[in-house]
Amino acid sequence: MTALGFNESLYILPFDHRGSFQTKMFGWSGTLSPERTAEIAATKQVIYDGFKAAVKAGVPKQKAGILVDEQFGAAILRDATAHSYTSACPAEKSGQEEFDFEYGEEFAKHIEAFNPTFCKVLVRYNPEGDRALNRRQAARLRRLSEYLHNDGRNRFMFELLVPPEKAHLDQVKGDKKAYDLEIRPRLMAETIQQLQDAQVEPDVWKIEGLDRREDCEKMVAAARRGGRDKVSCIILGRGENDQKVREWLTTAATVPGFIGFAVGRTSFWGPLVSLRAKQITRDAAVAEIARRYLEFVNIFENARSKTRAA
Repeated sequence: MTALGFNESLYILPFDHRGSFQTKMFGWSGTLSPERTAEIAATKQVIYDGFKAAVKAGVPKQKAGILVDEQFGAAILRDATAHSYTSACPAEKSGQEEFDFEYGEEFAKHIEAFNPTFCKVLVRYNPEGDRALNRRQAARLRRLSEYLHNDGRNRFMFELLVPPEKAHLDQVKGDKKAYDLEIRPRLMAETIQQLQDAQVEPDVWKIEGLDRREDCEKMVAAARRGGRDKVSCIILGRGENDQKVREWLTTAATVPGFIGFAVGRTSFWGPLVSLRAKQITRDAAVAEIARRYLEFVNIFENARSKTRAA
């Protein structure tokens, strides 16, 4: 069993999108033919090439990482392992409101086959929502948590989304930005505590952006309560615009316990859309993805170094 937690810098380029990638980028639904699967895999290779170009351009290799799925990224996961890049692979079934394993009872075999640095889950959980749903999710997540910590080869990354209940939106007259600012931070901290109490023990919490430094501090306090001193947080981009992501990164970087980020769509979506429309070349798309990812790394590192120097 490995000690709980991970507190090294971690700058993730995530492109484990499956259902949303298939429908929104390609306009395809249903079961994919081998040819279409290969086309999506080739598009994800463009993102991976952008990641590698960014490392060559100055992103420290030991701080850089990718998050990609087995369905479209098996070759990428193997290459990342062969070249000693930090890697993460999702365990959840794509596009579901309720967490379940992509490969059911075979989940451990799939983790062992690729041996990523992190096994990642995406979970939608509102502590004031459906209790039966929350209990079902927590039970599955506990199984995964116990497997990962007992096996000891892969760390546990937990992407937490806290969607509002109707009552929460009613409180803010349907204003989702007000929910994000005034209600979501409290619910996130409560969720972390509920899951810890259910013996779900991530090494890294991957959480939605927060506008206030004090809310970032509350997340770290929740993640590290009860002696979990090395458990850390990273901020996710949520597909937001460039300016919003910059703000979130700058805020989080100033808080001890926030070790990095996972910003995907804001890094790669625009360049891939342009590439598919034949407005830019493949090399240009790779270069633009690399530039954006490197820029987000620099924003985070610069904000953190200013805080340490202050």
